[in-house]
Amino acid sequence: MTVKDGSLLAVNVAVVIDNPSLRRPRHDDDRKPARTGIDKRPVAGPVALRRLGVLGDTICDTANHGGVDQAIYAYAAEDIEWWAAQLAGELRLELGPGSLGENLTTRGVDVTGSVIGERWRIGSAVLQVSVPRIPCSTFAAFWGVDRLVRRFTEAGRPGAYLRVLTEGEVAAGDRIEVLDRPTHGLTMGETFRALTGDRSLAPKLLTAPELPSEVHAAARRWLAAV
Repeated sequence: MTVKDGSLLAVNVAVVIDNPSLRRPRHDDDRKPARTGIDKRPVAGPVALRRLGVLGDTICDTANHGGVDQAIYAYAAEDIEWWAAQLAGELRLELGPGSLGENLTTRGVDVTGSVIGERWRIGSAVLQVSVPRIPCSTFAAFWGVDRLVRRFTEAGRPGAYLRVLTEGEVAAGDRIEVLDRPTHGLTMGETFRALTGDRSLAPKLLTAPELPSEVHAAARRWLAAV
């Protein structure tokens, strides 16, 4: 398979806002922090990527986001444009870089088709594709779109969380070089489908040692229950 490199369209950091999901009563509101960093906006110049994330970014919901396996969130500009077309007339904000809460907005890289464990070089940093993002009520409320969690899941365009293997600096316009892809071939899209209900993919999850341990544990539980 030919691996296509791409470019970094934008680097985005949080503008911390009141958590919009708390405006609508939900069963999990008591576990949501009062503030959120989902509103991310492009910044100029080189930005440092550290082991636990983008320098200058803010993660408020540390129970569900952040950590080594979710240090950086990448989303494709092509998918942002797809969402803008799909939801024209429903959105309460104009979609652009950072609208998905992503730190890195990419162009030309097949993020959904990326293989778990593949490595990207951007600027002086080396990143590793880790695990998909699972949508939550904060994201849905931020966009103000009905049934967005369900629609996001059905669309199968999850974006990718990345580990920082080599800390460094990145900037808009940098090349995204795909350094290598593991031979197991498990993609981000397949992993997202597995984690959102397709238990038939459990055996394939276990072929990817680069997945977080909790994903492997879940796959083993699903297989034991068959």
